[in-house]
Amino acid sequence: MDKISIIIPVYNVEPYIRKCLDSVIGQTHKNLEILLINDGSSDAGGKICDEYAAGDSRLKVFHQANGGLSAALNVGLSNFTGDYLGFVDSDDWIEPDMFETLYKSAKKENVPVSVVGYFKDTDSESMAMTNKLNIPDGVISVRNMLLYPLKRDDYLGFCSYVWNKLYSAGIIRSSGIKFDEKIRYGMDVIFYYSLVLSAKCTCTYTNKQMYHYFQRSAAISKTKSVSTKSDILTAYKSIEKLMDNSDYSDISYWARGFYCHHAIVVAEIAHEADDIYTFRKMQSEIKQHLDDYIKTNEYSHDKMERVYRILNEKV
Repeated sequence: MDKISIIIPVYNVEPYIRKCLDSVIGQTHKNLEILLINDGSSDAGGKICDEYAAGDSRLKVFHQANGGLSAALNVGLSNFTGDYLGFVDSDDWIEPDMFETLYKSAKKENVPVSVVGYFKDTDSESMAMTNKLNIPDGVISVRNMLLYPLKRDDYLGFCSYVWNKLYSAGIIRSSGIKFDEKIRYGMDVIFYYSLVLSAKCTCTYTNKQMYHYFQRSAAISKTKSVSTKSDILTAYKSIEKLMDNSDYSDISYWARGFYCHHAIVVAEIAHEADDIYTFRKMQSEIKQHLDDYIKTNEYSHDKMERVYRILNEKV
């Protein structure tokens, strides 16, 4: 069977890393290369990686000074040798046959990307992320690969995260795409859209939840830092530009609508922090993209109520 390389960035996840590694090592697809990039952890995470590598020759550990998530991921991209590539976050875990399922689906349909569903997990529950609309079996077009993550209300189980997918090594290497090391939050979204548009990717989707996305309170996705959250605005501006300069410019308004969604999130954080400058700036951004937001969310009363509440807020 083809070799699957799996990149796992590691940073201060000592309480979670063993569960993650056990789930990856125990995959039913055995021909694996597991690249652990210890990004300057100050806890015992790096030592745990070395411990696991000593007992399994499929593991390779890279230790480096802290450079951020994108830098760690790029070390993996520069060193993997497999025929296919996957990603797992070090505080998450996966079902035993996830990579076998992804691999068989990609081979069956002869496509460069394969996708499965996922769970959102907390300490107390596991929530299956399900699609409201059906994703058909067979090959998914480039256009739908671009649209599904932006139509999140309808296709919540697809997403543009890198970790519920398997990629042909050929498209990764030929594209030369890396993660943007200037961005702390949203770099995976830029990577996904850059790859799909560059390689004109098609994919297949398995409607089964197989990845466990753990929601810990210290995760970057949970931060209420305006600076960090603003990175996602940069990411979606990049996506809008990529789509505008592609054969799919007619659907770039979906990226602008999603940009507006994140501007709303940043506005709410700024308002809570009494950051008047950022709040007013986000109000201006929302107004600029309001038509696209309405166009992509016109049937959601709650979302319309939310956006107008922010626009009418006096500070």
